[in-house]
Amino acid sequence: MTEPVIFFCLFKLHNSVFLALTFLKPKEYLAGMHFKRRTHTCGDLRESNIGQSVILNGWVDTRRDLGGLIFIELRDRYGITQVVFEPGFNEEAHNTGKHLRSEFVISVEGIVRKRPDGTENALIATGTVDVMVNKLSILNEAKTPPFQIKEDTDAGEDLRLKYRYLDLRRSSMQKNLMLRHQMYQITRKYFDEQKFIEIETPVLMKSTPEGARDFLVPSRLHKGKFYALPQSPQTYKQILMVSGFDRYFQVVKCFRDEDLRADRQPEFTQIDVEMSFVDQEDIFEVVEGLMKRFFKEAWNKELALPLPRLSFDEAMERYGSDKPDLRFELEMKTLNHVFENTTFKVFQDQIQNKGEITGLVAPGCGDYTRNQLDMLTDFIKKLGAGGLIWIRVKEEGLESPTMKFFTDEEQANLTTFLGAKPGDLILILTGKKYKTLSLMGMLRLEMARRLNLINENLEPKLLWVIDFPLFEWDEDTQRYYAMHHLFTSPNIDDIPFMESDPGKVKARAYDLVLNGSEVAGGSIRIHSAELQAKMFKSLGITEEEAEHKFGFLMNAFKYGAPPHGGIAFGFDRLAMIFAGEHSIREVIAFPKTASGVSLMDEAPSTVDEHQLKELHIRIRN
Repeated sequence: MTEPVIFFCLFKLHNSVFLALTFLKPKEYLAGMHFKRRTHTCGDLRESNIGQSVILNGWVDTRRDLGGLIFIELRDRYGITQVVFEPGFNEEAHNTGKHLRSEFVISVEGIVRKRPDGTENALIATGTVDVMVNKLSILNEAKTPPFQIKEDTDAGEDLRLKYRYLDLRRSSMQKNLMLRHQMYQITRKYFDEQKFIEIETPVLMKSTPEGARDFLVPSRLHKGKFYALPQSPQTYKQILMVSGFDRYFQVVKCFRDEDLRADRQPEFTQIDVEMSFVDQEDIFEVVEGLMKRFFKEAWNKELALPLPRLSFDEAMERYGSDKPDLRFELEMKTLNHVFENTTFKVFQDQIQNKGEITGLVAPGCGDYTRNQLDMLTDFIKKLGAGGLIWIRVKEEGLESPTMKFFTDEEQANLTTFLGAKPGDLILILTGKKYKTLSLMGMLRLEMARRLNLINENLEPKLLWVIDFPLFEWDEDTQRYYAMHHLFTSPNIDDIPFMESDPGKVKARAYDLVLNGSEVAGGSIRIHSAELQAKMFKSLGITEEEAEHKFGFLMNAFKYGAPPHGGIAFGFDRLAMIFAGEHSIREVIAFPKTASGVSLMDEAPSTVDEHQLKELHIRIRN
């Protein structure tokens, strides 16, 4: 009789120490813990290996038992190799192979052979060979998984996230994470070549809430005080410029306690960059060089440089977005001049109040039924529009309930200016400028989806959006906020308007946009303590508040801050686009759900009462 194995385990609970005796299965059940290291991965073997004795380790992907023969597809992250159990080749291995099931972890020894004619598998790299097994070790058995480990699983996202360790075995997920790894290496190599220094900045920092909410960390040693997790290393990287590190970068974790969506997570990764003694053109040159590398090495595509540029105003007026998708047409046009002498009161009021009349042509949609048009109207109303004017373009003229308000000249000018042809549909919105343009931008994307203009085969479009407003007005709070952040420099010529007419001031800010997604954003920074104080004043931040929140930075500026600027890439979003995915959760190993929950380990979770007491925290119901 085989002796049992006994494990002794000491553990402490409060002030008592206990000795636990755990009786495990006999030693032969632990035999699988001793195995020979693999000679090859499951993606290595080719016809050049025929006749060789090899050892493979991996997971059972699929199993086919044909009675006399058992075929196993063995999987690891490098690929799949078919292994064969044949009683005439090795009866013992064949008998053990009968017990194999999906996701068992095994080690096999055997001889590589050419597959019989007609049984090759062109879908896998090892498909011309297989391995005849003469020894099998079952390293670990596995329960039946809650979903199949295959490329295109039909499992819901919640189930996949709960069993993320199984989901990550799927080749598509492994490819995504390997792509992410490759992009990390490209980033570090590129910036090293450009003489940048990678410097880590603190994760526990001072809370300076402005914009998104901070994640707060209570201090045990300093009662009633809190650290914040960084939304960005913004202040630290500016201080590094003051410190003389003229080229800094960092692949850094950032945190924002904000509402989530498909391309947001409470914790996310940035490529953070800052440079001294530079202007906007220097930033663009460095960034475009990195993007060219990404396109070539991660996407196998050529990127023509320099990148095109659109001003914020031009992007909004033509595409209804400061992150326009230029892979398809459907360009919007401002119609104020077409209706400058109109008697249509709705348009009259908007023109007099500096509002916007914007139009869009949906080609070939002139045969939309009234029901389809009502659905479009409902779509845009739910987004906040007061209504939608639609006009069918016919051979005999324009058809719409609003045509009675338009003169013949206005109808002709409208058709000519928009380039509308018979069979097209004209869509018009009017209202406050930026809100109306934004709404039409969303309608533009909706029409692109309906017309199937967006697909993965389109050539990617990368561009700069520049000349943003420095401030944006918030109707709810009736005050101005910084459109980018508090440290963004205004255009030098606009500084006199910071107090008298803040809405007129443009920023030295820029966004990098890929296929309709902002993948990076940055600015030339304020490096003068006096100008920074002026910025705070424009935003209604008192001297006392500014000193409390940002005194350390302002004090640093007084000791000789160089002109500087930078940019931060949303790395998760960038990886998502390069991987061809539609959610950043597909390129993050252990993401949170849309409600910020980790289904696998059930975070966030409750903590013990004594932990809260140590942190001087009491939870109120």
